[in-house]
Amino acid sequence: MTSSALNLDELTVQRDRALRDYDALVQRGLSLDLTRGKPSARQLDLSDGMLALSGHTAADGTDCRNYGGLQGLPELRAIFSRLLQVPAGQLIAAGNSSLSLMHDSIVHALLAKLPGAERRWVDEPRIAFLCPVPGYDRHFSLCERFGIELISVPMTAEGPDMDVVERLVLEDAQIKGIWCVPKYSNPSGVSYSDETVRRLAAMPAAAPDFRIFWDNAYAVHHLTDTPVEIADILALCAESGNPDRAFVFGSTSKITFSGGGVSFFGSSPANVAWLLGHIGKGTIGPDKINHLRHAEFFRDEDGVVEHMRRHRELIQPKFDMVDTILTKELDGTGLASWSSPTGGYFISLDVLEGCARQVVSRAADAGIALTPAGATHPYGDDPRDSTIRIAPTYPDLEELELAIAGLATCVRLACTEKLLEQAQ
Repeated sequence: MTSSALNLDELTVQRDRALRDYDALVQRGLSLDLTRGKPSARQLDLSDGMLALSGHTAADGTDCRNYGGLQGLPELRAIFSRLLQVPAGQLIAAGNSSLSLMHDSIVHALLAKLPGAERRWVDEPRIAFLCPVPGYDRHFSLCERFGIELISVPMTAEGPDMDVVERLVLEDAQIKGIWCVPKYSNPSGVSYSDETVRRLAAMPAAAPDFRIFWDNAYAVHHLTDTPVEIADILALCAESGNPDRAFVFGSTSKITFSGGGVSFFGSSPANVAWLLGHIGKGTIGPDKINHLRHAEFFRDEDGVVEHMRRHRELIQPKFDMVDTILTKELDGTGLASWSSPTGGYFISLDVLEGCARQVVSRAADAGIALTPAGATHPYGDDPRDSTIRIAPTYPDLEELELAIAGLATCVRLACTEKLLEQAQ
């Protein structure tokens, strides 16, 4: 029987049981953190062999200790070319943060005309980006920093609702971009269908400088034996007569070292030349020694695939544990539903409407830190107040078990309290 079918007395019994469990949870004095999707120390250990590599000569004889090589080490770009679906000649290998590349791409678009643009973005009367929701909070905060309006678009099982996207970009020339995490999306785990990618590439846009910010952060982060393959956005854009439409981003932040990895930017030749021209004003070249370490550590694309298999061995049991506990505690209650991703770093938990903030608050009081409710939506405002992002990778299994069991208790308490309030 679901909670929605319970009468007032039954709801009171459920609430009282949840309250007893919650009081016991608080008494445990926990201190657990599920706020960010960070690799665990054991995952970082997988790349420690890279620290012993001390060469400085690239495959073409370049001395990586010196200036130059603005586009990044060719052998490293070749390794990640197919994985990111970008020809090596159209791929830039940069510093450790793809978020920095996204930030700088917006800055340069504000200050210098993009290929095909009529004017700089800073000279526009208004700039807006489409934001599939639930989505990634740092994408939203980037836009907020520059005063870019955020327009929410619903996510479906196939990706963003393309009927909405196509209508908006066609009728509003001030919509300059859309944020996309196309594979194992943050936080729902949804991967874009081929049809969604094709429509994104081909749709008419009122803005001649409309850009897809294609954050392929989880390109190789699989959790099953049947990895998801998404359509090639750059190839489809070119075929559709929109070769400059997509900016592809990626990194090794959750592959090697989060604080010492390599980020990537891929796009059309015109966009790559545009970005290199502006990057070159601020640097003579990236950290090629780090590029070389990565290239020598992986050796080839297969090396990356094998490395990610070892990551999967560490994190898949954590995702399985979350699903097992939520199923045991909440399945059939009508209080919550959750995603079962086949890759990526997050699980999306949807509780009864109007309860997410209370769940997060209850959890905090019990010593369980969660990503703030609303973070999955622009301006931190989830209009349904229902989505909570779970990041299971960082804690060890014992801590994760405690945290998810505690979270389930908080869900039962907050949601039954809400139902009682509505029933009275």
